[in-house]
Amino acid sequence: MNTNKIHIVDTTLRDGSHAVSHSFTADQAVAVSEGLDKAGVEMIEISHGDGIAGSSLNYGFSKQPEMELIKAASGVIKNAKLTVLLLPGIGTIEDLRMAQENGAAAVRVATHVTEADIAIQHISWAKQAGLFTVGFLMMAHMATPEKIVEQAKIFADAGADYINLADSAGYMTPEDVRARIAALKNAVSLPIGFHSHNNLGLSVANSLAAVEEGATYIDATCRGLGAGAGNTQIEVLCAVMERLGYNTGVNSFALMDVAEDIVEPLMQRPQVIRTDSLLLGYAGVYSSFLLHTRRAAEKYGLTPREILVELGRRGMVGGQEDMIVDVAYELSRKGT
Repeated sequence: MNTNKIHIVDTTLRDGSHAVSHSFTADQAVAVSEGLDKAGVEMIEISHGDGIAGSSLNYGFSKQPEMELIKAASGVIKNAKLTVLLLPGIGTIEDLRMAQENGAAAVRVATHVTEADIAIQHISWAKQAGLFTVGFLMMAHMATPEKIVEQAKIFADAGADYINLADSAGYMTPEDVRARIAALKNAVSLPIGFHSHNNLGLSVANSLAAVEEGATYIDATCRGLGAGAGNTQIEVLCAVMERLGYNTGVNSFALMDVAEDIVEPLMQRPQVIRTDSLLLGYAGVYSSFLLHTRRAAEKYGLTPREILVELGRRGMVGGQEDMIVDVAYELSRKGT
């Protein structure tokens, strides 16, 4: 038996929002949250895919205001921490205050992997407000282990409870993950978490590599629902962890039921690795760009591949969704 407790963070109702064009309703949030809570999941994240206040023309409008989803879910979550994601520059401290009033008990403050300093005030406020607070570094493949350590220390000094590393493009291999998690584990006294996308089919392997290097918080979603080819599939991850003797505190059979009976009927398409989602991982492009890219490709008579390869070449990062249309227009003009 492996002695470390592995904390499972479910982000079906946040990252999964990308895959359903932010169409979750309060009733769906209640059903999913109640099932996950009963299954023993410790943190249940609910937000627009791009964090609280993400509902916009640039990122996609939510079908129902996220504060209504958070409030509804808070009524059925008995044991887990109801968690929200906040990206400084999209969400504000006032948005976070509103989320807490509606039942949020934890926040993960996310920045690009080299921009932790823009989250200092948000993390400090959240800690003072009594929220369990996480520093979340996105697009981790774009920085060296040494740079990641530097940025994580900014979160730690601001008061974060743990540091979460995100392979937002699904670009990393297990060796990439090991190098970054090991560096954090050796340099930062806080717990370490990991968030993976399955664009190269490596999310479970990468999550296991993170755990083997000392990560104790792992993100996952039911049926892998999420941006790009999706996230680490929670029912698969927990079954594998159980086989390997790790203590997750979750009921794997109950998770399988939530995934199959509650989440799968909500999905607009199977969460599989298609060519365009594979290209996200191949080119190192932010996973939530996928649906935006498909729409731009159709509008300008291009293939998603042409756009994604160019986005990767330019090193586009989260928050630059508006550039997808600009890139598609430029590419279409080159062909005239």
